[in-house]
Amino acid sequence: MTGGVVTERTSESPASEPWTIARVLRWASDDFKKRGLASPRLDAELLLGLALGTDRIRLVIESDRQLTDGELTRFRDRIRRRRLGEPIAYIVGRREFYGLPFVVDRRGLVPRPDTETLVEVALERTRERSMFGRALDLCTGSGCVAIAFAKSRPTWRVTATDVSADAAALAWENARRLGVTFTLGVAVGDLFAAVAGGARYELITANPPYIQTSELAGLDVDIRDFEPRLALDGGADGLELVRAVVAGARARLEPNGVLALEIGSDQGAATRALLDAAGFVEVGVRRDYGGRDRVVSGLAP
Repeated sequence: MTGGVVTERTSESPASEPWTIARVLRWASDDFKKRGLASPRLDAELLLGLALGTDRIRLVIESDRQLTDGELTRFRDRIRRRRLGEPIAYIVGRREFYGLPFVVDRRGLVPRPDTETLVEVALERTRERSMFGRALDLCTGSGCVAIAFAKSRPTWRVTATDVSADAAALAWENARRLGVTFTLGVAVGDLFAAVAGGARYELITANPPYIQTSELAGLDVDIRDFEPRLALDGGADGLELVRAVVAGARARLEPNGVLALEIGSDQGAATRALLDAAGFVEVGVRRDYGGRDRVVSGLAP
């Protein structure tokens, strides 16, 4: 491949051999594997599909097609970004969450499958009020939780907030693309300060930063160096924002209103104790797909 991405010559892959889709994918997968990336083949396929403007099925069908110089250049540029540790979702510019395609970039965290647990808990605990309600999603980031809930509950009014104006803009972009702007609004501000003081809700959700400050330096490079620190740093014990949400939630919830928070896998007991101390009832901890504590929820008395 031109441009210095591939320079090795072997008997199996002589320099004169054309760079077909199959050969490029084989090389990129091996390169990513050597660098310790978790899903080398998938990453290679996603990046090549992006460079070619096609899907993974077409890559299989056209595996013997030789790439043009322009296609190789576009692929090479994306390979370099991934080698530096940039998350594949940022390079591709999208990530599926709860069956919906979200635009993602460095303004917000990459939506993760475990966070779908927060949406599931929110829907389950508000099932008896499914016809109408008001929901507030704090620390919304890309808007994935608020928008997924709004799509599932089209008769509810949903407000998504974030202290970052950039993140709020990203959430609004996703709301427009996914067709929920009639029932969903986005506000900028620090937690509850983003909405009117008298506003009360049947549901409050939040995926606040919950990583301990001392642990940030040890995160994987794709998280540490690319995702917004503001959305990661939860203070000395990781619970600084969790405490703030719990402390302010009761005054903003209707009787029997639901509070649901995503937490770190080792924070279930501590967060449950915070809700108990604040007077919440029927407090429970839900595990994610990997069997780890992920969401703590309770009802306002």
